Amino acid sequence: MDPKISEKAWNPELEKKILKQWDEEKIYDFTPQDDNYTIDTPPPYPSGRPWHIGAAAHYSQIDMIARTARMAGKNVYFPIGIDRNGLPVELYTEKKHKIRMRETERGEFLNLCREALDDLEAEMILIMKSLGLSGDFANYYRTDSEEYRTLTQSTFIDLWKKGQVYLANRPNNYDWVSGTTIADAEIIYEDLPTKLVYMKFKIKDTDKEIVIASTRPELLCACRTIIVNPEDERYSQYIGKKIIVPITNTEVELRTHHSAQQEFGSGAVMVCSYGDQNDVALFRELELEEIVAIGLDGRMTEVAGEYTGLKPKQARTKIIEDLETKGFLDKVEDIVHRTPVSERSKTPIEIIPMEEYYLKQKEAVGKIKKLGEEITFHPSMHKQILMNWLESINIDWPISRRRYYGTEIPIWYCKNCSEPHVPEPGKYYRPWEEKCPISNCTKCDSTEFVGEERTFDTWMDSSVSPLFISKFNRDDEFFKKVYPASIRPQAKDIVRTWLYYTLLRCEQLTGEKPWSEAWVMGYGLDEKGMKMSKSKGNAIDPLPVIEKLGADTFRFWSASEINHGYDFRCNEQKIESTKKFLSKLWNVSRFLSSFPVIESGKLSASDEWILSELDKLVKECKKGYEDYNFFIPAIAIREFTWNVFAAHYIEMVKARAYGIDFSDEERDGAIFTLHKTLSTILKLLAPITPFITEHLWKELYSKESIHKEKHVEPENIEDKSNVTKEISEFNSKVWNEKKSQNLSLKDSIKIEIPESLEPFKKDLKSMHNLLD
Repeated sequence: MDPKISEKAWNPELEKKILKQWDEEKIYDFTPQDDNYTIDTPPPYPSGRPWHIGAAAHYSQIDMIARTARMAGKNVYFPIGIDRNGLPVELYTEKKHKIRMRETERGEFLNLCREALDDLEAEMILIMKSLGLSGDFANYYRTDSEEYRTLTQSTFIDLWKKGQVYLANRPNNYDWVSGTTIADAEIIYEDLPTKLVYMKFKIKDTDKEIVIASTRPELLCACRTIIVNPEDERYSQYIGKKIIVPITNTEVELRTHHSAQQEFGSGAVMVCSYGDQNDVALFRELELEEIVAIGLDGRMTEVAGEYTGLKPKQARTKIIEDLETKGFLDKVEDIVHRTPVSERSKTPIEIIPMEEYYLKQKEAVGKIKKLGEEITFHPSMHKQILMNWLESINIDWPISRRRYYGTEIPIWYCKNCSEPHVPEPGKYYRPWEEKCPISNCTKCDSTEFVGEERTFDTWMDSSVSPLFISKFNRDDEFFKKVYPASIRPQAKDIVRTWLYYTLLRCEQLTGEKPWSEAWVMGYGLDEKGMKMSKSKGNAIDPLPVIEKLGADTFRFWSASEINHGYDFRCNEQKIESTKKFLSKLWNVSRFLSSFPVIESGKLSASDEWILSELDKLVKECKKGYEDYNFFIPAIAIREFTWNVFAAHYIEMVKARAYGIDFSDEERDGAIFTLHKTLSTILKLLAPITPFITEHLWKELYSKESIHKEKHVEPENIEDKSNVTKEISEFNSKVWNEKKSQNLSLKDSIKIEIPESLEPFKKDLKSMHNLLD
């Protein structure tokens, strides 16, 4: 019999044809029902080329979540968005056009950013479509659209009216490269080489001195007190004494404080405004008068005297030289210091007092912890990232940024009395260029206003994604049906930002959590285990890989290589090697296409055995899919298809399926079992490799899409794992014996079949051409 499938290998070019069919048939269109499964899909950020291959792997698995839910009978809402606000595009635009944001007219700079995003976005959408994402591309959203920014501003106005927002001047994390305040959640810590400088401080009116070690000697001009641990007996006689600061000759008091660590440096610590967050806390607690030593340009201010205008690192080098020249230097040690760095610009942050808008979050920590406990995390270990972050929150969220490309803060100030005014929600406002929609100041009745120039922290936009996709305040009926969302899939590095801020904002605005499940993925690393970056040159562009090897090969690599929740290595050779499994699946399907699909047949012991193994596979896949851990079904399906079904069962029943020396009933039993097994494999595999399974399903079993099928349920067949081991060992024994005798696999040989395998005797004899 000629096989129905004539092509000898799976051709990834067919994926384009299948994509077109899905689009034409609109099989993923969503119509809201009473019960819906909403995915709060992360809108990726088009910050440059190439799009991270780890992100492509991440999104292919988010699609597996959607496909799994559909086959579980759920009505899936799978919106797609693109995140287009914030710092990365500004840095990209500055670099691309060799310009500086603050030296460019704002409207012109915004247009350049928009053009850059459009270009990068098109490629990102192409990759997502090529991967077979079954999302709603016809209606994909942008976070910089007028509609989205209207929502961000409207939610801010709502929270403003509820008294959740306030303006305050306080020390803030400052990224001097990007020229803006950043939140604690936007800081990462890196171990950087620096110098620990031991300096001699004189005790006033004595010939004594104490040595103080610091990594920030350039802040001597901002030193306001010296602290030691109250239990440190070395300094007990000097408590309350005046200490003379070297270089500046200012006098400060020596105090005790529990935060001083006896074992660090000399145990004595200078408290400056502001070297680190500990300084910030101490200045508040001790009510010290601040001295601003570093300005918004990232350089030393006039209070630094002769070091004015130098960058902190330059000032550090110069002051170490001067300390040595003037006899104030004890010693210098080269150390590695855990340094707070801006996540975006990768520059060490400074702490500078600035007036910013804050959203209250401290008072909500207990409530968010409770909501966090109610959310099921996949894997559960990543819930701890959220809980650890909640434990660390000690200030409210600074939400204003001194940048251009972001959603504008909708506030106008009275020109006469500076009273802030917010407009009514429901419209997108640009205060920096638009006339105030309010005619008179509510405080002094003046008619002249000045618009706010700052924008929101980009997480103010991203954190309302579940509200935007559910048409919050735009379509109440739609909102009721799709909100809260069912699941939030995302990477682990933004648990403390996107996940946390979404919880905070949605609870503030709706009184409930935005989703019941969170699915968290690890980092994609290069083949040596290093983080990928364009600057290092180790980033892999996913598009050429997908075009060369096909989406299914890429997706199967993603599922079979990535143990959910853990970091994973990206290697093109490994991706290519997974193509072998698709080839095996194709060859098996091509062979089975020689036989008609029949509804039943008399089952032999061999058929009952493989169906038992198949049932075990169904249970294992069900377990993996229910936990959204695609590693489990991918590995289980590959192992079963390759090493059990193809290697043993197909070879055992091949002659019987052809009807050679077997009755018609026996033949039909084999054919029925072969097709039942393959059709089940295809359905089990469909969420992971949607293209090849769709093609084979339509060729062999139905004109309807496999993606409209329901999941296979276990039949709870008796477990025959013991038989599997015996069959495998016997078959290996025969193959090895033939090899040792230089016989081909088709040659006859005399080997006795064990008594325990007697029920399989007829199939084993025909398989190996065994002599009686």
